[in-house]
Formats: sequence, C-alpha cells, structure tokens
Amino acid sequence: MKMVIFPIGCLLVIVSSQILGQTSHLIWMIITGALLIISIWGERRYPYLRLIQWLFLGLFHYFSELNWCNMLYYMLIFSMIHNKQKITQTLPISMLLVFQYTLIRLTYVSIDTYSLLVSLFDMLTAIVIIFLYHTLMSSESEKRKLREKNQFLTLHDPLTGLLNYEGYMEVLHKTVEAEQSFLLVLLNVNNYSGYEKGSDDPWCSVITGTGKRIISQFPEAHGVSRYAGDRFAIVLPQIPDIDDRISSLLSNHLQGLQVSYSVSCYPGRSQTLQQFMTTAEDQLLQQQRSQWIKNEEEVFRSERLRAVGELAAGMAHEIRNPLTAIRGFLQLSRGQAFNIAPWYEVIMSEVTRVTELTGEFLQFSKPQVNHMRPEKLAKCLDRVMSLTESDAASRGHWITLHMRDESVCVNMDRDKIVQVLINLIRNAFEAMSDPGEVHIDMMQEGNNVFVCISDTGSGIPESSLSTIFNPFYTTKEEGTGLGLALCQKIVQDHNGKITVESEVGTGSTFTICLPVVPDES
Repeated sequence: MKMVIFPIGCLLVIVSSQILGQTSHLIWMIITGALLIISIWGERRYPYLRLIQWLFLGLFHYFSELNWCNMLYYMLIFSMIHNKQKITQTLPISMLLVFQYTLIRLTYVSIDTYSLLVSLFDMLTAIVIIFLYHTLMSSESEKRKLREKNQFLTLHDPLTGLLNYEGYMEVLHKTVEAEQSFLLVLLNVNNYSGYEKGSDDPWCSVITGTGKRIISQFPEAHGVSRYAGDRFAIVLPQIPDIDDRISSLLSNHLQGLQVSYSVSCYPGRSQTLQQFMTTAEDQLLQQQRSQWIKNEEEVFRSERLRAVGELAAGMAHEIRNPLTAIRGFLQLSRGQAFNIAPWYEVIMSEVTRVTELTGEFLQFSKPQVNHMRPEKLAKCLDRVMSLTESDAASRGHWITLHMRDESVCVNMDRDKIVQVLINLIRNAFEAMSDPGEVHIDMMQEGNNVFVCISDTGSGIPESSLSTIFNPFYTTKEEGTGLGLALCQKIVQDHNGKITVESEVGTGSTFTICLPVVPDES
C-alpha cells in the first residue's frame, strides 16, 4: 500500500506543475513532494521517518492546494493503522490527519457554509471508512485464523498437538526428499491400567502425558506423531545412543505402561519409503505379539497358582476336620488303656472320609483324559440308566430317558462321561426330599449334542449359581465339594461345557454340551 503512494505522488507533482503558475509554490511543492516520497521509500531502513510523514504530506498539500491530497491522507492513515487491531488506537490518529487536511484545505478555499459542510462530511467519511476498515480487517483476521486452524488440524492431532498420520507422512516425505537417512521409532501403548488413576480422564491424560514425555526425551526429532489411537511415531536423525534413550524413556517417564517399540533405519534394506514403513510396522507387530504372548503366559501362570492355592487351602480345611476328630478319640482312649473299641466305627468312618477326599482330589488334579475314542452316546446313557434305576426306586423317585437320535457319536472316555452323568443324577436325587422325577434328554443341534438332566427338587438360589462349580463348594453336611468341579473338568477335557439353570422351588437343569464326531464303525 505504501509503495502505491510513490507513483501517485509523482503523478500529482506533474499535474500540479502544469496547473500552478507560481514558481515558488511549484518549487516548494516539488521539494515537499520529494521529501514525502523519500520518507515513504526509506521508512523500512529508517523507521523514524514514519513519524514525520504526516508533516511532509501536510506541506505538500499546503503548497499544492489540491483536494486530491485527500486520497493521500487516507493512504497514510491506512499505512499508519495497518498493524493496529483496536479502533480506540486507530480512530484518534485518523481524526488528527483528517483534521489536518481540513485546516489546510480551509487555507485555500473560501470559508462558507458549503466548505464547512464539506469538512464535516470529510470527518464523518473518515469515521465510516475506519469502521469499515476494521470490520474488513476483523473478517480477514478471522478467516486467516480459521485457515491456520484448519491447516493445523489437517496435520496435527487435536488431543496432543502432535502430528497426525498426514503430518507424519509429510515429515517422512520431506526428510526423504532432503536425501537424509533417519531413524523411525514406533511405540505402541499396549495397556495403561492403573496409570494416573486420580485423573478424571485417565486415557486422555496418559496419551497427552506420553506425547509430552516423548518430546522432552527427543527434542531433536524431525517430527513426533500420534496415530491409530495409542501409537506414536518419532522421526529422528541418526543418533548413536537410541536404545539407551528409549530405555530411559520407558523406565523413567513411562512407568506403569506396557509399551512395545521398534527402531528402523532408513533406507536400510528397503527400496522405497512404503516398503520401509511396512517393514517398520511389521517389526512393531512382532514386538506386540511377543508382549501379548508373554502377558497371556503371566495370566495363565497367575490363574494356575491361584487355583492351586484355593485347592490346597480347601484340601487342608477338609482334611483337618476328620483328623481333629481322630485325634480327639485317640486322646480319649488314653484314659481307658488305649482301648479304641467304643470309637472304632467313628474313627474308621473319618479315615474313610479322608481316603475318599484324597481320591477325589487326586482325580481332580490328574491330567486330562487319555482313553478317548469315538463312541455312541446312547450306549453310555443306557449304561447310566441301568446303574441308577435301582437307586431311584429305593429313594421313591422316577427316572426317564428320551433320546432323539441314538446314532450320535462323541469322542470320549466312556468311564469318565458315565462318572459325570451318575454324579449329576445322584445330585438330582438328593435335591428332591419328596418323591420326584429326573428326566434325561439327549438331542443334537448342528455339530454339538446336548444332554439335559432335569429334576423337580428344591432348586439352587441364584446367588449360588456362579459358585457351585468351585472346588470345595458344597451345601451338604458330608459332601467334599469336589463333585461338580470334577464334572466340569471332565467335560472341559472333552472340549465341551456344562451349564446350569435353576429356579428355587421348581427344580434344576444341568446341560452338558459335547462336540459330535462322525461314526467310524
């Protein structure tokens, strides 16, 4: 804008030289015009010239006596208020320049009503122009900020302020175009449970905190990116101690996080940037897979130790009771010359109880079944019926069997499956205090066969359904609590599952699901 004043000033000088006939006015007009042009031309090198431009313009206006100078005044106003955002800063400057123009104009025109109205109009026009100028500047400023914000969001992650995937790719391409070799470090946060629990938004705090710590650890990075949720990419120049610095980042700054990472050097063995990125992502995936396998092993080991601890605690509790009774009876026999005859039967029953408990525990802790072969499930059920019918009759119960397809074959250890079915049926007998009915139903659905054992007993409370398969859980006075746990283990060893549905006062239904195999006979 300022450079436009130069040719306009020259034009005014030429025109005025043709109009004015007075030599002295022409000389002073040329001098002041030249000074004005010089001040505009040299203000970049000598900024103090801006402070006296209004003086040169006023003198030029005075000697030229041209109303055209009004345009020069507005240009000078725009030049002086260009970088000022508030109207309270620009309006006084503008009004002073317009007032200067009005005073000088009144020196060479007749002072009458028309001239005064024109002067008033010039001032009002200046105010309107200043307001329009600020409105336009505000609109342009908002548009510029919006463009900058959109440009930032295009290349940056709004949560952390780091580069997003687009920005990450742009940095990679620029680095490759500069023919620089670089290191690419990829980090993936596998989990962040327990990290900064006091935060209202733990996920956001972990992500933003991780980004800040990466930037502080690698200030020389060409770019740091966050993409794919919890994955970070760091583009670094070649540095010799990269492994030590990553270890320091993980141990000191990212404690409590499980982080998988890979380090790749470009170009390495890669022919293209895309091939290099694929290799780097594959390396990170292998690290993640190794970490996942390690985590699964840790979880399995912890679960196994917990199960062993629960079994050992339950076993110790169950054995301690009969041993305490036996010890008490032996101490009583001491006072009767060690005659145990009065308590012999009780002692033997307690010894038998310990023996049975130990046998069930050993059976429960044995490895999975080994005598597996395809057999028809119908034959197994027929055998169960023959073994339980007399027990049902002696208790006053009825037992029925319904098989929809007797040709269904299951890969099983027949004795183990018979043991499971008999255990469930006897539990059903014991759940019915009055004469009732136990119904066994076998049906095939798709690649599975279901055996349902239903009774009309007292049912199981809903609060106990989730614990009945736990070792040593029992509601019987003489039970060991290993029966249902053993049934569940045997069914699981056959790649099946056992479930229960029950309603208090109506009865229970235990369902065994086993995979079907082709009949090889």
